[in-house]
Amino acid sequence: MKIRIFNAIMEKMLFKLGQDIEGELLVDTLHKSIYATDASVYREIPLAVCYPRTVSDLKLLIAFAREHKTGLIPRTAGTSLAGQCVGSGIVVDVSKYFNKIIKIDPQNKTAVVQPGVIRDDLNRELEKFGLFFGPNTSTSNRCMIGGMVGNNSSGTTSIKYGTTRDKILGLKTILSDGSLVAFSSVSTEEFKLKMNLKTLEGAIYKELYEKLAPADVQQEIKDKFPREEIHRRNTGYAIDELIKTEIFSGEGLEFDLCKLLAGSEGTLAFTTEITLQLDPLQPKYTAMVAAHFSSIEDCMLAVVPAMESSLYTCEMMDKIILDCTKQNLKYSENRFFIEGDPKAILMLELRSNSREALLDQTQVLLERLRKSGLSYALPVLMDEQIDLALELRKAGLGLLGNMVGDRKAVACIEDTAVALPDLANYIIEFTRIMKNYGQDAVYYAHAGAGELHLRPILNLKKTEDVALFRKITEEVAVLVKKYKGSLSGEHGDGRLRAEFIEFMIGPKNYELLKVVKNTFDPDNIFNPGKIVNAPPMDTSLRFVPNREEPEVKTLMDFSDSEGILRLAEKCNGSGDCRKSVEAGGTMCPSYRATTNEKDTTRARANALREFLTNSDKPNKFDHEELKEVFDLCISCKGCKSECPSNVDVAALKAEFLFQYQKSNGKSLRSKAFAQNGKMNKFASQTPGIANFFFGNTFTSGIAKKIMGIAPERSLPKLSKQNLWSYYKHNKARLEVANPISTIYLFNDEFTNYLDAGIGIDTLELLSKLNYQVIILENAESGRSHISKGFLEEAKELANKNIKLFKDKISSESPLIGIEPSAILTFRDEYLRLADEPSAAKNLAVNCFMIEEFLKKEISAGNIKEESFTSEKKILKIHAHCHQKAMSNSAVTFDILNFPKNYKPTIISSGCCGMAGSFGYEKEHYVISMKIGEQSLFPALRKASEETIIAANGTSCRHQIADGTQRNAKHPVTILREALV
Repeated sequence: MKIRIFNAIMEKMLFKLGQDIEGELLVDTLHKSIYATDASVYREIPLAVCYPRTVSDLKLLIAFAREHKTGLIPRTAGTSLAGQCVGSGIVVDVSKYFNKIIKIDPQNKTAVVQPGVIRDDLNRELEKFGLFFGPNTSTSNRCMIGGMVGNNSSGTTSIKYGTTRDKILGLKTILSDGSLVAFSSVSTEEFKLKMNLKTLEGAIYKELYEKLAPADVQQEIKDKFPREEIHRRNTGYAIDELIKTEIFSGEGLEFDLCKLLAGSEGTLAFTTEITLQLDPLQPKYTAMVAAHFSSIEDCMLAVVPAMESSLYTCEMMDKIILDCTKQNLKYSENRFFIEGDPKAILMLELRSNSREALLDQTQVLLERLRKSGLSYALPVLMDEQIDLALELRKAGLGLLGNMVGDRKAVACIEDTAVALPDLANYIIEFTRIMKNYGQDAVYYAHAGAGELHLRPILNLKKTEDVALFRKITEEVAVLVKKYKGSLSGEHGDGRLRAEFIEFMIGPKNYELLKVVKNTFDPDNIFNPGKIVNAPPMDTSLRFVPNREEPEVKTLMDFSDSEGILRLAEKCNGSGDCRKSVEAGGTMCPSYRATTNEKDTTRARANALREFLTNSDKPNKFDHEELKEVFDLCISCKGCKSECPSNVDVAALKAEFLFQYQKSNGKSLRSKAFAQNGKMNKFASQTPGIANFFFGNTFTSGIAKKIMGIAPERSLPKLSKQNLWSYYKHNKARLEVANPISTIYLFNDEFTNYLDAGIGIDTLELLSKLNYQVIILENAESGRSHISKGFLEEAKELANKNIKLFKDKISSESPLIGIEPSAILTFRDEYLRLADEPSAAKNLAVNCFMIEEFLKKEISAGNIKEESFTSEKKILKIHAHCHQKAMSNSAVTFDILNFPKNYKPTIISSGCCGMAGSFGYEKEHYVISMKIGEQSLFPALRKASEETIIAANGTSCRHQIADGTQRNAKHPVTILREALV
């Protein structure tokens, strides 16, 4: 009863707080569920989630937390690996509104930013001034400066540019009493004045001085804290940095509490502004030696001689990481430089403002490595090759999440750092520990900084592996302490390693950390349970050990991930789906439009995991919260390739809709969109009448209102003659006497009824290029059915098409498709829907987009340049999202670049925003157009009238017409028009 009363009172107080703040306060089950986890192994349902809009909101939150004895958990991108963003209080997500670059001062090389500014976005702005912010995490395209300050992030460049702590000049904060205080370096005189202030700020300066001034205290810190030469050390609060200042030694640097706040994980104050020291842009020319090794030990031994060169990065990948990249759609192409089957690779980057000097440096490094005799291959990468290789390394964390099954590479001892001369011996002993536990650990990351991300592979759903989770951490902590290293190098203590801080630095120093916390935050409202007074590391885990695994039956086959639940569980929270538009790629269009965590790939996977695991309903999918979280997923499939863990949310959504509709029925609009092929088939008998109805303002307006279609949308017109009819009447004329080969053309439902002209262009183009084209009376692709969750109907269509084509299609006679979303269904969903999986797989490998086929034939020399005009044309290409996910945009570029004077460029356009029926639906229209405005529409408006716009998706062409009033052509039509 007391609990119920407390909850009722708290709900009332939260409601009032929500009315008082200018931002948003969310207490619904969905938001609390998706904020219950970060990128760590922990899960804790928060009291509420807040998006503060102003400093006044933050002050109200702090006052509320103090009055009601609850915690505030600060959060930006939420990619923390040690559980820093998990807690039972109010999660305060500043990423939505506190994301402004306030000032850039090129002369003094400084920038003032809010904590929600993304690191790479900042650097794109700074590049204009020849400057950049040096610390560079693997999550740099979505991690935010506030989180980097909280963790004292380092990244690949720390051996040259230091850590975030080294770059902070000032912090504007709100203290636990609500006072606004700016911290920066202070002289001895200023320090004394601060001590005399009758405020919390004054009390902080005074208490720190009194506690740190005694010589024996300082000696204890020097004796027990990690070695000073380890620049990646985040064990507890950085009191070891404070005692090096002139206040205590009479010499050295000025006292600066920013050094303490960096790495404090939001436990001491709430930061609102950050002033950063910047560096000039890195030297222009760069080379990378990718040294290959037959053993981890050889790799470690090579680090010291390699570091004798002036390296900008010295990163490591081991065989486990490399093997994860083999099956990844995006990163498998980045393996071009790998020779043989290395146990480890060191990625050694050199830079110079002179290409000649760079070559000299490279030769010196190569000679040094050859002399060591440790490496068996030393390929040298240049220019864009380096970016591809580094992307491979940066994807390491997400790729580890792609391991099928319950065994995962678990973060626990992944952040240890030792002095560089100790690294090889440390790794030898570490490996011995792992072997004692039957572990083949994962080794990757920052070898040049003495820090490797070492991960055991465990199943935290099992009690015995949870016990190993602790035992391994305890034993490694002993080993790290032996070398006077840091258990936390850059990922922080959080709730994962905080339990071991006292052991690492001794009880006296730990008591000092508690004094620091209590002085700054006497009411323990700032991120409680992190760094000091932490709960045990093996509590509040994401999975309940030895749980009875939920039984979740699905229509689609998710056996490639051992079931739909395990596919959702692949999401480890690394947050790749939160990157900004400027970062490129497609994932995740709806998040980019709303900047709400709810609309990320991560949130959808987390919500599905949460409800499938904990629901007590007979139909575990039957939750309004799941309907809400999937609502803005436009099934672009960006996550299928861009998410390193390959969490295919489009497949998850299709299955969810199917299961949800079992309990809740199907709307008229969903039925109409799913069955649009049948409707178009019927209407195509009298296309003139249908087009008048769809084009007339009055009648189309009625139809839109009935169907819930946005009134601003134009409706697609039917072709005067469908493609199947055209083919039957012109079959004889299209016969080729001595064809290069015979191919089958998949007559998809969009081309057949809406874009028959493109189908005709395809037939004309291929026959004139000497290919025999056959069209069979195939079934619809099922694309519309899948997108609306009509999976039984989609399964029936899939099986019909597989039965029709399975004995006809081969490498000699492939199946070619015009509409990417339709033909690529053979390579994607059919593998999950087919009653004959082996037939579906055999068919999938011989199904191609028309651009893929033409590119292959051009490369084989079967298509000649002289077949096309020499006229000059400028083209801009927007590629379909499914093409980007399951093929690539380059094939479209290559075929349009084939006519010798055609000059195409690919627009970095992400998703167009239409996404089949999504952009038609009245409640989604604004979001749809906002997605188009992010990059595609502006790029097209800048293009001259003479520029040809190429778009191979029917939805894309419609969106372009509605959004820019430009006419886009299918690449096939462009090539057909280019024939001579």
